[in-house]
Amino acid sequence: MIAILESEIVVIGGGIAGASAALHLAEHGRQVTIIERGEIASEASGLNMGGLGGMGWGKSPDLQSHLTMGSLDIFRRLQLDMGYDIEFRLSGTLQAVQTDEEFDYARNRVKTLTEQCYELALLTPREARAIEPEASPDIKGYVLVSQRGQADPVKATKAFASAAGAQGAKVLTGHGLTGIEQTSDGTYTLATTQGEIHCEHLVVAAGAWCSQVGAMLSLDIPIVAVRGQMWATESLPPSVFHTVSGAESALRWQNDPGNDETNPSDLTHIDGRRMTRHLYGRQRRNGEIVFGGDREAVGYVSNVDPQGIEVNKSHVGEVLPFLKNVPIKRTWSGLMPFPLHGKPIIGRIPQRDNLYVVTGLASSGFGRGPMAGKFVADLLHSGEAHQVLSEADPALFVKEA
Repeated sequence: MIAILESEIVVIGGGIAGASAALHLAEHGRQVTIIERGEIASEASGLNMGGLGGMGWGKSPDLQSHLTMGSLDIFRRLQLDMGYDIEFRLSGTLQAVQTDEEFDYARNRVKTLTEQCYELALLTPREARAIEPEASPDIKGYVLVSQRGQADPVKATKAFASAAGAQGAKVLTGHGLTGIEQTSDGTYTLATTQGEIHCEHLVVAAGAWCSQVGAMLSLDIPIVAVRGQMWATESLPPSVFHTVSGAESALRWQNDPGNDETNPSDLTHIDGRRMTRHLYGRQRRNGEIVFGGDREAVGYVSNVDPQGIEVNKSHVGEVLPFLKNVPIKRTWSGLMPFPLHGKPIIGRIPQRDNLYVVTGLASSGFGRGPMAGKFVADLLHSGEAHQVLSEADPALFVKEA
């Protein structure tokens, strides 16, 4: 196979975490190349709902605060300072609270988190309808999280890659990875469908396929591919102004995350049996209303389950009644990287020289990926990991295969 490229750093994966890592590495003045087997944003980073942000920084910002709020700042920079139209908007989120048990959970959670200086509030249905007129008046209440927002997934992910390219990074699409060899001097030779690439440093940002890339290096990266699926209406007049979610699954997963030796936590289905409903969605700038929710570990299978779509649409109708009789125009699905042990995996893999990974962001990869990519870029450039990455250290999770 003929070598087609020499690069100081190669990032495997053209999703939002990989594109952000490449952008920040290029801004550090490093020579970096992204390789992607399909197109930029062709997998989970381009297939999600487009929700982002968190609950604020809080008194003592932890890893979750850094990933969500740090990413929010990067989204702001991409649109407001760098001029990319990614449809970014700090819209806030309304979480529907439908039962007495959910209300007790939501009230206690809001009290605990506001005491830690996070930004959220429990609203009555009347208060919620003042800012989201189509919200149902017939449920217990809503939690407003003001520091959450939305952006277009495809536009945003492509903007990160474009911004990286503008800083000198190479972006190679249609380069399927077929093998990796580490040479005696610690450098890497990557075999792709378009030829060989040689590099000194390697960043694995391959989403749900990180475990497969790890296997090429005889490493066990404990990531499980989890199918998520979505549906959309036709374009409608402006009707939904926040992102919208539900408290049902949050309560379920607090009481029983459902993880075991083979299943990650926070799934809607375990061994084919539904454990809870899950809900998230928004209205896009083009008028489409998009929703989704199911999380099921079915291997590398990304076909749509119509029954799950119907369950989700019924759930949406309870929260936004005007959507009950609006037909579904299209459906789709994708695979998300869920960590088997519940934590993101971000940092240097100690078993190999000059090898880094950013993965395990589960269903929130779009909203947390930009800061995760920046963390890896800063670590590779400086040699020092941010202190909040201690719980995401690959040394805790990645093993020899």
